[in-house]
Amino acid sequence: MSLVELSGAPVVTDTEPTAQDTPRSARRGEARAPRVRIVRRALHGVLLLDKPIGLSSNDALQKAKWLLRAEKAGHTGTLDPLATGLLPLCFGAATKFSQVSLEADKGYRATLRLGQRTASADAETPVTEERPVTCTRADIERVCAAYTGPIDQMPPMHSALKHQGKALYEYARAGQTIERVARRVTLHTIDIVSWQDERLVIDVHCSKGTYIRTLADDIGQALGCGAHLSALRRICSGPLTLAGSTTLAALEAMSEEQRAALLLPVDVLLADWPTVSLRADEAARFLSGMRRLVSLPDAAHVRVYGPDERTFLGSAHIEAGELIADRLLSPPEVQAMAPA
Repeated sequence: MSLVELSGAPVVTDTEPTAQDTPRSARRGEARAPRVRIVRRALHGVLLLDKPIGLSSNDALQKAKWLLRAEKAGHTGTLDPLATGLLPLCFGAATKFSQVSLEADKGYRATLRLGQRTASADAETPVTEERPVTCTRADIERVCAAYTGPIDQMPPMHSALKHQGKALYEYARAGQTIERVARRVTLHTIDIVSWQDERLVIDVHCSKGTYIRTLADDIGQALGCGAHLSALRRICSGPLTLAGSTTLAALEAMSEEQRAALLLPVDVLLADWPTVSLRADEAARFLSGMRRLVSLPDAAHVRVYGPDERTFLGSAHIEAGELIADRLLSPPEVQAMAPA
């Protein structure tokens, strides 16, 4: 059986009448041409999408879901419309483990425009302040080093965080400022990729919830010239990278079989977790939610497989010699994704 279980169900389309074939009453609006109906199918896996600029993460998800005719899908972390890069899309059973990718560390390539500040700290709003750029590379290295490690970061007003049911950016667009609480995030590394005049490119490896445009503004302030984020590209999320990713344009040009073949196994979301393999009888009990005795040290996260070490069953943790299920695949899902 292949990784992706293709149902083989056709896309059902109704022939749309031409103006010549349509009764006069229908052309006046009394009747409408039949709409195209898409037959959805159960697909399980992860698609590494290289999101284009100008499109929201949800719009990109819905487009890919439509192209694949998938029944169930979700993404694993929002990218702003002005950002590009890695957007892992989860289909079917993979949605059960999307939280793992949401919680994972992220990697970004950020382009900063030194000497200019904006209200949103990115290129979405007009420049509000300009200052000359007089810093040296040593100054940039010192400031980047100062922001490496755990820091308290204030969420920007131009963000999707909610206050009394409304996104903060809605208040910001109305000229209102809402009191916010700083959040602890971790900047693991900040590497200078290139610097020329007002253009500074850095690679940032950080914990979830880090606002790169806030970091850009902070770096600019520390350098004394101000800055804003002019471009952002996500290059990794946990163990997933842009390698093997596809674009919506490429996806649209493919056949349905080629699109489905791009789906990676569900367990790629947990690729950096240790593994546990169970005998066939133990695997069946584990899938029913029963705890199993194992001679393994405690572990907060493990991925669990059947006896062939290829049949993914779900995630678990080990405590006091017991394997305790966290998220399980259903037997039909296991069968649909079983290796050939």
